[in-house]
Amino acid sequence: MPLNATEKAAVVATLKENFDKAVATILVNYSGVTVEHITELRSQFRAAGIEYRVVKNNLVKKAIAGTDLENAEDFTSQLTGMTGIAWSYEDPSGAAKILKSFRESNKDTLKKKDEPEKLIAKCAVLDGQILEGKQVETTLASMPGKDEVRAMLLATLMAPAQSLVAQLAAPAQNLAFVLDARKRDQEAG
Repeated sequence: MPLNATEKAAVVATLKENFDKAVATILVNYSGVTVEHITELRSQFRAAGIEYRVVKNNLVKKAIAGTDLENAEDFTSQLTGMTGIAWSYEDPSGAAKILKSFRESNKDTLKKKDEPEKLIAKCAVLDGQILEGKQVETTLASMPGKDEVRAMLLATLMAPAQSLVAQLAAPAQNLAFVLDARKRDQEAG
């Protein structure tokens, strides 16, 4: 059922807001994918806090009007055919990792002999930069996630304190070794 002008305006406003607040956006070609696969992928996206929608390409073009994406040929050229959009609001690599993992775990059903690949990333937007479809899986999906970055930062911040504690404990530990060695010498001799 086609949308009326008011409904289209509301969808465009929502899309514009999604593009504004997303840290990463991925355009996905979902052509030839079964409803069961899309439903499973949506649930994985939802569990990770990623919004996924299928929207008409002309509404996306209206939503990006007046932004840098409007003039980005790498992005606008991908607004053809069947397009799903995944917006990640917290973890820039989250949607790419889920998409890559989903494709790998369902490769037997998504890729059949003599058929083109299904559920592929067309492109992505990350910090205003456009990444090609292949870069989404090779670069974006291999980036550390938000939790991984936090863990690395915490380890970096804790390293000097751990080193200091070890240095402060070393003289007492060395004294204990010397006393123990002296005790063994007295018992042996």
